[in-house]
Amino acid sequence: MQIPFLTETGFAIDNKRIFNFLDFSAFKNPYLSRQIVKDLMKRILLLNVLLYSVFLSAQKTTLSYEQYPIFPECVESHHGELESCFNFTLQNYIYTNFQLPEEISQKEYKGVMNVFFEVTKEGKFRLLYIDAAYDELKAEMQRVFETLPEIEPATYSGRPTYVQFNMPIAIPLIEPGKSRPAPKVENYSRDLAAKEYDAIQNLPYENEEFKSNLNIPFSHRNYYLFDAALNRVGTNSHTAQKPYTYEDVDPYFNFEEHNQSLMKPQKTWLGRKWWNEHMFIMKGENYWITLDPGVDVQLGKDFDDNINTYNNTRILYTQGGIGKNLSFFGAIFESQGRFAGYMNRYIESIPPPGGNPGIVPGMGVAKDFKTDGYDYPVGLGYISYSPSKHFNLQFGHGKTFLGDGYRSLLSSDNASPYPYFRINSKIWKIKYTNTWMSLRDVRKEVAPQGSFRTKYMANHYLSLNLTKRLNLGFFESVIWQNDNDRGFDMNYMNPVIFYRAIEFATGPRGGNAMIGLTAKYKFSDQINVYGQWGIDEFSSINVFKGDKSWKNKHAYQLGIKYYDALGVHGLMMQAEYNRVRPYTYSHNTIILNYGHMNQSMAHTLGANFTEFIGIVRYQNGRFYGDAKAVVATRGFDFNTADDSLNYGSDIYRSEREDRPWELGNKTGQGNKTKFFHGEMQLGYIINPANNFKFYGSVIYRNFDPMVETAKVFENSTTWLSLGIRTELFNWYYDF
Repeated sequence: MQIPFLTETGFAIDNKRIFNFLDFSAFKNPYLSRQIVKDLMKRILLLNVLLYSVFLSAQKTTLSYEQYPIFPECVESHHGELESCFNFTLQNYIYTNFQLPEEISQKEYKGVMNVFFEVTKEGKFRLLYIDAAYDELKAEMQRVFETLPEIEPATYSGRPTYVQFNMPIAIPLIEPGKSRPAPKVENYSRDLAAKEYDAIQNLPYENEEFKSNLNIPFSHRNYYLFDAALNRVGTNSHTAQKPYTYEDVDPYFNFEEHNQSLMKPQKTWLGRKWWNEHMFIMKGENYWITLDPGVDVQLGKDFDDNINTYNNTRILYTQGGIGKNLSFFGAIFESQGRFAGYMNRYIESIPPPGGNPGIVPGMGVAKDFKTDGYDYPVGLGYISYSPSKHFNLQFGHGKTFLGDGYRSLLSSDNASPYPYFRINSKIWKIKYTNTWMSLRDVRKEVAPQGSFRTKYMANHYLSLNLTKRLNLGFFESVIWQNDNDRGFDMNYMNPVIFYRAIEFATGPRGGNAMIGLTAKYKFSDQINVYGQWGIDEFSSINVFKGDKSWKNKHAYQLGIKYYDALGVHGLMMQAEYNRVRPYTYSHNTIILNYGHMNQSMAHTLGANFTEFIGIVRYQNGRFYGDAKAVVATRGFDFNTADDSLNYGSDIYRSEREDRPWELGNKTGQGNKTKFFHGEMQLGYIINPANNFKFYGSVIYRNFDPMVETAKVFENSTTWLSLGIRTELFNWYYDF
């Protein structure tokens, strides 16, 4: 006869098996009386009743037998004392080993933290969740639990099983058995799953973005706020690699304190969201997310071309963090616009295949909107991960910038967004940045079917604080294309090798390398000077001869910044000079030029120019003002039937074809054009949390070529605009 078995949910009786073990041979006798059958059935019924009673008794006894986990100190305890011994031993261990963090002690914090944990079938302690007011308390409790010994596991029906607990702990700690009764450890082994949903908490948002590895949205107006703090004498900051992350700037500038100084007292939810806060916020244990709608709406007038201008951009962007090391950002821009005459002409002068009809500079491909406008969507986003305080890795779609000036001659945010992967490494007095990018050549010559041609760019930049005043930077970059189906060449993934060596190893036209130097010197907390030198090609023989060979393709920058100028707090003045020789950034294999989406990856004006820029910025509370003047001499091609030569301004022409001369090249050659751009903007920051502002601007631009042609002709522009904007990037109108 098979003995029935017990389970955690009860027992099972197989009546069929019991029945089959009885002797039923008598049923085969046709003369067996009906009385015998009745007697046999009574015996079977009685047997079932007796067995069922025995099994119920056994089940009740066994199910009541649960044994607590056993510390070594509790081995000799009676069964009824195991629970109290387990509680006391665990509480005493925590009391002995838990060290209250100094910052919590200084705050004289008093409260309770709840610790949810389990003891596994192997007798190991495993934390499930900690509910505490401060991350420091959670980290210390995590450390203590990692030191707990392996113990004898709990048993159920004599078999090892896991058991889960909730333990409240008073802060500061109280010795078990002293002052107040030690908190009871509640068994959660049965109903933890039922309470998971209720355990999810919406915690108060505490401006976590200001301590995160998110990028600070790069606009010159935004970065002005903390530029002076980063450039104080004695700081170990590195200011050329942009955009910065909040954790880069946090040691030098208190974002939370700054934003708090701008807060407006508001009692309503709508008032807080409009003036002070992100629109939607969600924060829980080890994560936070914000979601904001935004706009870039502008109405204006180009008085010289008699154009009513507008821009209508709707924005939705989100950002957040998961744990302390992983952050993310994403933004969608849906835009339609019509701009001043000179900008509309430029948009349509750099069309992709098919016309479309052009490319909005800094944004992307545009299609026709109504009769005279452009529709141009843009998407930005990235993931930022910091495995340690020394490294930050980012993968996304956006822009980068290298330099301390308003312009960059090495790598700027002038062109449209692109996919990139970036590694920032910071140790000692060094910051080392590696960036890999996927770019597009959209000329119809290389994309006859409308599919844009892919090329790749990799650069690395080493920033060294040589002294507390002097910073030096070393730059190298290479561009290559997908020739011979090599795709993304893994040779260029090496973060330390010189790209010129790889260029030679991959073929005579395998890539286009460029090197550069940067420098910055801090005379005081108020004044610093900076500069760049970009070398696209350098012929030392020709340089020392002084014969102005076309091969000497290089660019340089000199600039100065003056903080709290003239004794006025918050007033910043900047002067910058840029000079780029003819044919710089171009290449004999045009696809290998320093361009992306028919725009320069370096300076906005391309090549063959000299430029002087003066900038003044000021902010007081939520009010701000900017003024800028650009004076330049530019050398354009004539592009006429009589003169179709390449004078070196257009980086999308081959440097080896149609040059007017080998020697005697000078900056501004060709159709010399005097260029002036003046711009003033006054504004009011509506919401500092998402950089939402109201502004008014006026631009005066004068363009005066030596010879007027179909594309280069004398024109002036007076452009007045009013708008509201969520500022997440730079608009460049000064080209």
